Amino acid sequence: MMIKFPKIRTTLSKGVTLPSLIFILGICLLSAAFPLLTEDLLNTVKSFIFINLNWVYVWAVTIFVIFLVYLMFSKYGDIKLGSNDSKPQYSFFSWVSMLFAAGMGIGLMYFSVAEPMQHYSDPVFDGNTLINRAKNAQLYTFFHWGIHAWAIYGMVGLSLAYFAHRYRLPLSLRSGFYPLLKDKISGRWGNAIDVFALCSTFFGITTTLGFGVVQISSGLETLGIIPESSFTYQIAIVTILVSLSIFSAVSGVDKGVRILSNINVASVIVLLLAVLALGPTVYLIGSFTEGLGNYFNNFFNLTFGTHVYEEETLPWFYNWTILYWAWWISWSPYVGLFIAKISKGRTIREFIAAVLILPTLFNFIWMSVFGNSAMWIDLNIADGALSKLATDPDALMFRFFEYLPLSTVFSFATILIIVIFFVTSADSGIFVMNGIATKNAKISPKWQIIFWGVLLATLALLLLNAGGLQALQSMTLITALPFSIIVLLFIVSLVKALAIDRSYYEKDFSASTVPWSGESWKERLKQIVSFKDSKTVDQFIQTTVRSAFDELQAEFQSNGIEAKINTHEDPTRIEIEIHHDVVNNFIYGVENHAREVSDYLLTEDNLPDIREEENHFPKSYFGDAREGYDVQLFTKNELISDVLKHYERFIEIIVEQRNEMFISINANRRMK
Repeated sequence: MMIKFPKIRTTLSKGVTLPSLIFILGICLLSAAFPLLTEDLLNTVKSFIFINLNWVYVWAVTIFVIFLVYLMFSKYGDIKLGSNDSKPQYSFFSWVSMLFAAGMGIGLMYFSVAEPMQHYSDPVFDGNTLINRAKNAQLYTFFHWGIHAWAIYGMVGLSLAYFAHRYRLPLSLRSGFYPLLKDKISGRWGNAIDVFALCSTFFGITTTLGFGVVQISSGLETLGIIPESSFTYQIAIVTILVSLSIFSAVSGVDKGVRILSNINVASVIVLLLAVLALGPTVYLIGSFTEGLGNYFNNFFNLTFGTHVYEEETLPWFYNWTILYWAWWISWSPYVGLFIAKISKGRTIREFIAAVLILPTLFNFIWMSVFGNSAMWIDLNIADGALSKLATDPDALMFRFFEYLPLSTVFSFATILIIVIFFVTSADSGIFVMNGIATKNAKISPKWQIIFWGVLLATLALLLLNAGGLQALQSMTLITALPFSIIVLLFIVSLVKALAIDRSYYEKDFSASTVPWSGESWKERLKQIVSFKDSKTVDQFIQTTVRSAFDELQAEFQSNGIEAKINTHEDPTRIEIEIHHDVVNNFIYGVENHAREVSDYLLTEDNLPDIREEENHFPKSYFGDAREGYDVQLFTKNELISDVLKHYERFIEIIVEQRNEMFISINANRRMK
């Protein structure tokens, strides 16, 4: 008797998932089995890149910043990440909360005291006075956590959001190459790009979560909740937190990720205000203000600085600035994919302004309050005790709180925030990895979400126990070099696509297609000064518009073109549609559209009587979501003329080869 095993339903793409898992497991097992050997080997490669190719990172990040600022102020800023009539899926607060939680996460808690203190106490700056060392510590922290970091995330996120939501391509890194590779992105080239993204995302999240667990266990030990920061307790912490992450990821972005991100940002703001109020408040506000001016004053020097004339600071430059640029770039596939996912309906200008300015400003305030408080306490109260702990970031934050009132409350709050950051980073990471592995399948079985969560937890613990996290971190940083080239190519793709996009919507009509004439001007004047109700507009659509479309349909038929008429209710609308197999369908429709009448018009004597606070009019709409207009003054023949002018424009656009990728209905189909 043959036993039949049930077939497991899956949406995983073999071409992406199998190579990724082989590479991920190979590197992780190698790092766990031979941690020192692997770390030495990867550190040699990393050091070569940082020393000899650091200029690639400097120029790449600089180009990202310049390009995004240009787009924000250019004519392309009004283009939506989606169709022209698409609306944002999330409130502004939820949107910013989610992109902030995904972009910074645990690192904000890990380095808010540690980085300024390490710059402040670094022997390389011993020649400076204590005041200048404090100023430089704040300046370099601003530099590493400011506009440049978010420009990296913003560049990847914008490119992916544009092609996914505007061109209706899968939300995948391969889609960013569509203008350059066209259909090749559905084959091996596309798979290779997604394998790279999946591995890079997995490595980045694994190392971050591993270090996050160490900080949580250190905090729990400081508070006396656990007797020691041993591996046994770390297993328990990871098990609990990853279980919460999986539950949140299964709940989806709309529930788990959004709610946790909102809670996280609210908690962080409360902690920030508490430290500001109980710390040296006046000093913190003044130092933040001066630090902001110092940052802008040195912005270009910092941006283009390579420390080539200051050899004694080169090791610091490699271990901080270049390491940060490599780290942000290696994380950008994950963060970029996630913020692209949640940014549908935003304009390019809104996206760039929010991504570059809001998180940067918050990071500056956060780093100023925590970092400057620690330096002030170290100088005036602790007598250098905090400086001595600068190389122990796991414990430094909690030792810093001991010099503030309510230190135990602060420590508990910090652990809670780190836990929530842990969960939000893990659940959004699981969500993104499953999206890459399935080529952005809309619905995936829940076992896949659980699989990625369990794999993350298992490998993070394996490396944590074997001491292989540093090796994996080096591997992650090495992947940043090729990905920086990939992001530069994203810019080329985006420039090409935006030029086509803009020309498509700016395409004008032929001069011969203007429909208005001077005939029946008395009737037209009467229409202009009258205000319609819903019933009158419905009648216009069902008579004048329907009659025009019926005649057009018959005439198209006589010319060998099949056209159909679609009718809809609530609101009343009718459209004529010409189906195409290769390009988007041509659609011209008219719908009953309502608008509110201004209060002052209701009492205006020199206008016809307006009884309703809501005025209705027939508004045109189009298949490509361009903005329509009022057609209530059109006669039947003028409506026919108006449809034909749009159809002529449609034909002129589709015959141009460069518009192929923007108008093809098969773009999305080819990706499947």
